[in-house]
Amino acid sequence: MNITTTPFQEAAIAYRDNRDRRAGRDKPREQDLAGPRLAYDRGDVGMDDVPLPPLDAYADDMQDTGSTAPERRATVAAIIPKPDRASRFYSAATLKDKPVPPREWLVPDLVPQKTVTLFGGDGGTGKSLLALQLAIGAATGTGWLGRPVQQGGVIFISAEDDDDELHRRTDDILRSAGLTYDDVPDLTMRSLAGEDALLAVETQVALIQSTLFEELDARAALENPVLIVIDTLADVFPSNENDRAKVRQFVGILRGLALKRHCAVVLLAHPSLSGLNSSSGTSGSTAWNNSVRSRLYLSRVVQDDYEPDPDARLLATKKANYGRIGGEIAMKWQAGVFVAEATPTGLDRLAIGAKAERVFLALLRSFAEQGRKVNHAGGPTYAPKVFATNPKAEGVTKAALKGAMEALLSRGTIRIGKEGPASKRRQFLEVAA
Repeated sequence: MNITTTPFQEAAIAYRDNRDRRAGRDKPREQDLAGPRLAYDRGDVGMDDVPLPPLDAYADDMQDTGSTAPERRATVAAIIPKPDRASRFYSAATLKDKPVPPREWLVPDLVPQKTVTLFGGDGGTGKSLLALQLAIGAATGTGWLGRPVQQGGVIFISAEDDDDELHRRTDDILRSAGLTYDDVPDLTMRSLAGEDALLAVETQVALIQSTLFEELDARAALENPVLIVIDTLADVFPSNENDRAKVRQFVGILRGLALKRHCAVVLLAHPSLSGLNSSSGTSGSTAWNNSVRSRLYLSRVVQDDYEPDPDARLLATKKANYGRIGGEIAMKWQAGVFVAEATPTGLDRLAIGAKAERVFLALLRSFAEQGRKVNHAGGPTYAPKVFATNPKAEGVTKAALKGAMEALLSRGTIRIGKEGPASKRRQFLEVAA
């Protein structure tokens, strides 16, 4: 029997033959060619199927024969060919006289194009609904939470909600926006509830794209969407969320999709327990936050473990490589959808700020008369936190009182006092004389 082999197969067979000799076995070479076909991404060249011996068996064999880690890495490197690629290094001088490309956004300052945005929120906060509102806003050009959105096709994948639930939510959103189903021909939906939703598969070497991912990529090539929404991370990621290397590989796979199809990818995720307790919204390994270029977090409005309005939500910008962080959008759930609250401007904003300063000063004086001290830095005596729960706060929020404190400090109306010996110096706020 004549068998034609590639250099990569020869390397694999040579290793197998050597291992068999050491183990006192003698296997026909033909058996070494019987194995799975390993698909790998060749970048611009596309996907190729390369016949190779099974890698899982090699991993076990190398452990059994006592091969060192460098030997194992060298063997794997010999077996798996590197993708063909042309050099893309270039001199910065070649950029001369070329127009500087503008920053591209799906939603200005919130969701950038050609990269991955991680959209977090605890279960039940409504992030899936809000993401579907974004999808419909992009597909119809009607905007999102009062902000403009680039119009175009959208692919919305849900691994949590079935088709009936997607139908109900879509109906609520269309009705609220005064739209009909005839307005959303560019919105492609897919429910994966109860199905295998993995977008990648683990191998002994790295994550590789799954069949579902290839289906998604093919659909994106056909439709040229401006947005792909994936709900949620826990359903589509095949590895431990704390595995830093696998996290970066997975985000790299999704970013490759965003760059290749020139669209924004929004990946929904649940926060870890620490991310929930700290209100940071982080999930698993810090690599999730470090690998994405943008991160949004939806949360309930809670003050001192009390939720005054169960329908209120806050969308915060936790990371923005291409813009400012710290931005917040207040909203309420109304008739099945989230509606952004009006942002005070002009005289209204001045009036709110003046009220917060008046309340802050009045409470600071009242506390001083009672011999109670508050501070500007944090902890149990943090002034904005303590004042917000006081019956005389007149409904002014902790955030508004913090802004008032900063404004009063900058003008010198209040100041930071100090007391106690140098070893136990305490700071507190007081009204300037």
